[in-house]
Amino acid sequence: MHKKTSQILIALTVLVIVSCKSKTETENSNLLVEEKVTENWVSLFNGQNLDGWTPKIKGYDFGDNIHDTFRVEDGVIKVSYEGYNDNFNERYGHLFYKTPFSNYRLKMQYRFTGEQIKGGAGWATRNSGIMIHSEDPKNMAKDQNFPLSIEVQMLGGITEGESRSTANLCTPGTNVVMDGELITQHCVNSNSDTYYGDQWVDLEVEVHSDSLIIHKVNGKEVLRYSKPQYGGADMDDYSPAYKDKIGETIKGGYISLQSESHPTEFRHIELLEL
Repeated sequence: MHKKTSQILIALTVLVIVSCKSKTETENSNLLVEEKVTENWVSLFNGQNLDGWTPKIKGYDFGDNIHDTFRVEDGVIKVSYEGYNDNFNERYGHLFYKTPFSNYRLKMQYRFTGEQIKGGAGWATRNSGIMIHSEDPKNMAKDQNFPLSIEVQMLGGITEGESRSTANLCTPGTNVVMDGELITQHCVNSNSDTYYGDQWVDLEVEVHSDSLIIHKVNGKEVLRYSKPQYGGADMDDYSPAYKDKIGETIKGGYISLQSESHPTEFRHIELLEL
């Protein structure tokens, strides 16, 4: 074969290989884009009313939204104490979504506003939370403070320059495992930044049943743990039936937004089932 012809054939072969590789990479890229676009995030809050959400407030029946504690204004869910006559009186409340979940990503924005109502505990200043893996609110006792659950605790900075992490972990009636060790203390701090004032904060929780839970703030992972389970020093605060489950992992449950005496707002509440 002539040398020049051979060189032409080699060049054409290389061109075909590069073209095929480029086509494959483009197709793969398009598949990734398509997969990302088709993520089925569902809005749990319609921005207009509390459809799908039901309150349970200590001392009151499930569904009794006393003093319009949980309300919708300007496209956000507001936790308000305008009708409480300046006395919180330990009326801890939780706004439950109608459906339990097990494997999902939950994201939302929250912020603290105004001043804490009189009668609120000192620790509850600029303090709220998202309860996940929660017990059925219909089974809660009328005077029960908190649902048995895993709490993604939200805290706001109080004194400029003093750190106060958010997306912490609290465990009402539960324990978890971190780095292979059973954690029985009630609250564990995350490694998040501190957020002062009334700025909106992006919060995401990634939940894989009883195998892994991850907290993220403004897109950054700040805490992770596994094996959420029944237990804890406060088991007497819950139904005696749960004592028979101590050590049993919790694979799913209800989601709720908390009312702990400081005005709080929530918006853009979305969930992606995994």
